[in-house]
Amino acid sequence: MTDALSIGTSWWELIANRAAATPDRRFIADEADRTLTFEQFRSLAEEVAAGLFELGVRCDDVVSWQLPTTIEAAVLMAALTRLGALQNPIIPILRRTEVAQITRQVGSRWMIVPGTYRNFDHTAMALDATAESCTVLDTSTTGDETLRLPRADPSVLAAPLDPGSAVRWYYYSSGTTATPKGAMHTDASVMAASNAQIERLGLDQDDVFAIPFPLTHIGGIMLLTSYLRVGGVLLCIESFDPVTTPLVMAAHGTTILGSATPFFHAYLAAQRRHGDEPLFTRFRQLQAGGAPITPELNAECVRVFASPVYNQWGLTEFPAATSLGQGDAPEKFEGTVGRMAPGCEIKVVGFDGEVVEAGAEGELLVRGPQRLVGYVDPTLDEEAFDREGFFRTGDLGVIDADGFVRITGRLKDIIIRNAENLSAQEMENVLSAHPAVADVAVIGLPDERTGERACALVVLATGVDSISIPELAEHCIASGLAKQKIPEQLEIVPELPRNPMGKVLKHELRARYTSQETS
Repeated sequence: MTDALSIGTSWWELIANRAAATPDRRFIADEADRTLTFEQFRSLAEEVAAGLFELGVRCDDVVSWQLPTTIEAAVLMAALTRLGALQNPIIPILRRTEVAQITRQVGSRWMIVPGTYRNFDHTAMALDATAESCTVLDTSTTGDETLRLPRADPSVLAAPLDPGSAVRWYYYSSGTTATPKGAMHTDASVMAASNAQIERLGLDQDDVFAIPFPLTHIGGIMLLTSYLRVGGVLLCIESFDPVTTPLVMAAHGTTILGSATPFFHAYLAAQRRHGDEPLFTRFRQLQAGGAPITPELNAECVRVFASPVYNQWGLTEFPAATSLGQGDAPEKFEGTVGRMAPGCEIKVVGFDGEVVEAGAEGELLVRGPQRLVGYVDPTLDEEAFDREGFFRTGDLGVIDADGFVRITGRLKDIIIRNAENLSAQEMENVLSAHPAVADVAVIGLPDERTGERACALVVLATGVDSISIPELAEHCIASGLAKQKIPEQLEIVPELPRNPMGKVLKHELRARYTSQETS
């Protein structure tokens, strides 16, 4: 394994150190065959920082941005760091309701969007969502075909900022509660997520990783940091297509394939179509994060690729908390998410808050260098941390005698679809407003393609005979709900099971509809 650079004190320092160490090595590429070396990446980031400065962006301005996974997104991230701005990456699939809440809460001065992307006008949405409280920059009207970002002479910039322990990043969860929660991070905390990547997965300067998910996820900065440290290559995948994208990844010599159930199914299908000869000729590892991998899928990956899935577990608030690693026993790949990342601690507590005996199930609490500083909404902090500074993950699990963590469930009522956390409560709030719905509950059911799918259990209003998925979808879109949060399955039921306190017994519903599918 190549010796990795140390994290240092700031993300910009790491960028500069890598450019000095290996200036001419390839760092980042895209599907259009644009490529930047480490020195070109650093130089362009400074030019873009200067371009943003000339437009009026200043140190400590809060800049929200919502770009797809492109070279522009990576360069913008580095440019904002060089400028000393506080940045708030927003997942591109979020729409007006979420964007309005997020930009208002963090106090955004700027909102940077890609114009019309995938037939959606992000500029119009941003102008509507922010109500002119911040300046909207449409990157489709800036720069040129080589780089759609503003550029200027870097001589206008002040010396790079030393951020110290100050908050520089606002990352929002993709919906573990009715409204997204903003996690505040420092340069040090977002960079620390790279420790597990490098130590456990054995990243090397010859590794090539294709990013098939939004770079605006906290996993984006984790991967950028990891490959800056080892000197490897990242391939930006703007829009994942299960048929064509694996071929692009293979052509670029991808060595590590990630990162969730739908993507692994696409890689397996692509290899089957290709025949007996390996499609990914430089392949060495499968890496997962965002949702558990089933033993069946892991076994199929071993059969086809001769490699298990190196699963990781983490949260927006605490990225890459655990990871499987090279040299781990084969049985550990059957359902565990590995051991704690370097420098991190974990404990398991019962509902009374006390640590449970070894091997017993309870809520997982974690502490370490990648832990968030706190929430943007400070009222959430008291319940988020215990007296010792451990973060309450809301996930249930057990730890075996060797320190390997197994996730067994979750306290949070979420549905993990395509590695995105979707709030059942948020869906229920919208669906319950439909005049044909008297009562509703949304649950997650196992789905081979997406990991989980959202199933709406609906009690019809008096006098209503039926309702369809398209009708509910139209209502959800009109209410401002993001498309990925629309339920995919509808079940009409006479009533919902509830306990004496009126709470819907979702565990009964999950068991009932899961057993119906397997019977």
